[in-house]
Amino acid sequence: MRNRVITKVSQRYFELFFAEICADQLSINMQKVLIIEDDREIIELLDIHLKDLGCEVSAVDNGAEGLLAAKENRFDLIILDIMLPGISGMEVCRKIRQSDRRTPILMLTALSEEIDKVMGLETGADDYLTKPFSIREFIARVKVIFRRNEDNGSPEFLKETTSVIRYDGLEIDLDKRKVTLGELRVDLSPKEFELLVLLASNPGKSYSRKRLLNLVWGYDFEGYEHTVNSHINRLRGKIEADVSVPKYILTTWGIGYRFNEEL
Repeated sequence: MRNRVITKVSQRYFELFFAEICADQLSINMQKVLIIEDDREIIELLDIHLKDLGCEVSAVDNGAEGLLAAKENRFDLIILDIMLPGISGMEVCRKIRQSDRRTPILMLTALSEEIDKVMGLETGADDYLTKPFSIREFIARVKVIFRRNEDNGSPEFLKETTSVIRYDGLEIDLDKRKVTLGELRVDLSPKEFELLVLLASNPGKSYSRKRLLNLVWGYDFEGYEHTVNSHINRLRGKIEADVSVPKYILTTWGIGYRFNEEL
């Protein structure tokens, strides 16, 4: 009798356990992912883990086919290698962004290609992973992107911010995702825009790089704060008249960054 009770309890436990797994998987099982990567082993590895998450995966091994796939289909995430035969990953990213500013692009780069990371973000990639990367980190980042997709691609702080922010010639229109400086429109990547909104919504408040990484990217990984630095540097290059003496985005030494509270 006792064994029978234990069996029933165990059976109920596993029913609940697997129901929880299925529910978690069900929330992302409609996500469509495009992998553009010429390394077959990496494709197979990512394909296995993405399908374990319940994703529908398409994969191509060159830039031309990647562009065609991105043009003819809607994806919830594009995983893009920089070093591709024919059309480079940089050019693929640039061309995708000409017509699609919303689909998240996660770029894969080699360890020694620091300049490629900066250029990849400049062409419109949302983030990058450096090869070799851990599958644990890859999955964590993919899940963050999927959660953002469910929230229409916007971090929580964007929903709590007034629709238009103005400071001394700088205007940020959240509804149109548009930034103007004087009479000129400023073209920002999605993450540059979100960084600017967060800082400008809280003038005088200093944010550490780790805190910005968590709020804007949704990540909490040690050692990736340089992603924030790269975005801040490019953002300053687009809105500051003199990046050596910034007017809008200031450095709080020993902490991070803040928006000028005296404007």
